[in-house]
Amino acid sequence: MSKIAIFGYGTIGSGVAEVLNKKREHIKKQAGEEIEVKYVLDLRDFPGDPVEEILVHDVNVILNDPEVDIVVEVMGGVHPAYEYVKSALLAGKSAVTSNKALVAACGPELLKIARERNLNFQFEASVGGGIPIVRPLEDALTAGDASGIYGILNGTTNYMLTKMFDDEMSYEDALAQAQALGYAERDPSADVEGFDACRKIAILASVASGQFVDYQEIPTRGIVGITQEDMALADLLGYGIKLIGSFSREDGKNYAEVTPMLVPFDHALYPVKDVYNGILVDGDINGAIMFYGSGAGKLPTAGAVVADVIDITKNAGRTVQAGYSEEKLPLADLSAKKRAFYVRVNGVSAENDEKARAFASSFGADSYTEIESGTYAFITEPMTRAAVDQLCANVAGSCNVIPVIG
Repeated sequence: MSKIAIFGYGTIGSGVAEVLNKKREHIKKQAGEEIEVKYVLDLRDFPGDPVEEILVHDVNVILNDPEVDIVVEVMGGVHPAYEYVKSALLAGKSAVTSNKALVAACGPELLKIARERNLNFQFEASVGGGIPIVRPLEDALTAGDASGIYGILNGTTNYMLTKMFDDEMSYEDALAQAQALGYAERDPSADVEGFDACRKIAILASVASGQFVDYQEIPTRGIVGITQEDMALADLLGYGIKLIGSFSREDGKNYAEVTPMLVPFDHALYPVKDVYNGILVDGDINGAIMFYGSGAGKLPTAGAVVADVIDITKNAGRTVQAGYSEEKLPLADLSAKKRAFYVRVNGVSAENDEKARAFASSFGADSYTEIESGTYAFITEPMTRAAVDQLCANVAGSCNVIPVIG
């Protein structure tokens, strides 16, 4: 029998306990032995809850118990999660986490400790919730490198952008609805500013490259500046707007970013709407592979955590994941990367205006689309962001610039 401890009894922690209890016999067949929760660590008490009998408030009770094989960290945040997981690994216990902040900040060190001790530090649930992506990405790399990853990695912003596009809501109304439904926090900055997606694409980029990608070095722009005018113009041009976390390799350079992107109607990520997540992996060997599903939620995320626990139990005594090294992967300057851009021009009427047509033409655009006097947009030919900004400096009005995916 494998005995585990759960650090944190919030939404995900209680979900892990629920899945292990409800699927006990199935999990036993999968793992080859029964998996029992021996301890739950939390600062709170839970009177009347079955967990009350195994609840502890001191992490050392768990660290000093040789019967505990695996710890499950679902507390969130970097501290004290880092200290608890590191101590568990040093005590000879493998670890599973759903904590993207912990993995993005401390993953290389924790993976190294696990490898040195023939243990495992697994984090499938830290990126796509219930979507299996980390392990498939590692498996795919045995046959060839991933040349590009493009992901809708945050359900809150995807829900908001869906409402803005499909229901013509304003940004403010879409945010208020997301908060009312519990999709967005009272302080939504982690979602709408792109910070959540940034940590997730950093983890995926690290797995794909085999080297540590520092989330703090990834250019990140959220959806705060997206307007209803952008949505209407994108629609007329044949695109939707999604918040995309991306990692790509081109001409020996590595690029990573989080930013709103225009996504064509026929692109695999375009139909991913509401709170769902989608991740498109371009592989040198397998071509494009799409992963789609619920990116969050109690039971989907808990299920991914339990899958990691089963994998570790089946492979006790050896490291099973490739992980990535502590060596940092250098990221290239995005301003020098050539691609197409959407440019919205404000404050200059395009109607019967040869200057407007000439301005669009200077970007290689054959035509432009206008939704009202003083607001028009076009798609540029492939060019660098630096070149776009230089041209935009020459227009009397202001420009909003969004890259096109690909």
